[in-house]
Amino acid sequence: MARLENKIALITGSGSGIGQSAARLFAKEGAVVIVNDLDEVKGEATVAEIQAAGGQAVFIGADVTKEDQVMGMVSAAKERFGRIDVLFNNAGISGVGALHEIESDAWDRVMNVNIRGVFLPSKHILPLMMEQRSGSIINMSSCIAEIGLARRASYSATKGAVLALTKSMQVDYASYNIRVNALLPGTILTPFVENYLQTSYDDPEAAIAALKSRQLSGDLGRPEDVAQAALFLASDESKFMMGSPLYIDGGVTFGKNA
Repeated sequence: MARLENKIALITGSGSGIGQSAARLFAKEGAVVIVNDLDEVKGEATVAEIQAAGGQAVFIGADVTKEDQVMGMVSAAKERFGRIDVLFNNAGISGVGALHEIESDAWDRVMNVNIRGVFLPSKHILPLMMEQRSGSIINMSSCIAEIGLARRASYSATKGAVLALTKSMQVDYASYNIRVNALLPGTILTPFVENYLQTSYDDPEAAIAALKSRQLSGDLGRPEDVAQAALFLASDESKFMMGSPLYIDGGVTFGKNA
């Protein structure tokens, strides 16, 4: 039996990167995947790819920072499927700069997407999970919630908040048989990261080498590495994990190269 057989899973930001990899994997393991993304073209492409491989998926567009759109997405999902078993709050953006360098608008945007974008889908899906008395919520934090990293003030603030929110949510919803856990990836070579390295450094290859050197694995993670961890949290295999951080970071958090 597939690991997510008969489960309905909604993944925000699943038009590319980690979210897209998770959508493919969840569908392969038997879930009906609700693909959500701001970019309809990318979202529909993810759905088409899943369907071509024999999986089940639909696209529901919504900006996870806008409450009316999130409410519409959840309403459409409920009308079509009657339930949501897994919510993967994956959508997010990066932010670069030491605190004194960051423009207020840029700070607010990172806060809005990375925190409000977890709050709103959770707020409107939780009543459905409470009614069905089951569910798994996976929040995308980062290993940066546990370590200091130069010029990542806004990003680290949001990912620390997501980790703290995860623990608080678990206490509130454990009695409803709802599990809430967090993923804490290290540097993952997504299209976003690749583009950032190519456009922000004079020598992108040297930048990649520097990133690799700080991880015990000696390499960067791939979206599939995080998707596999998300699959575990989405499945019943992780039924005894509650309010937990799951590290997929190549050893960067707790290790140190000599």
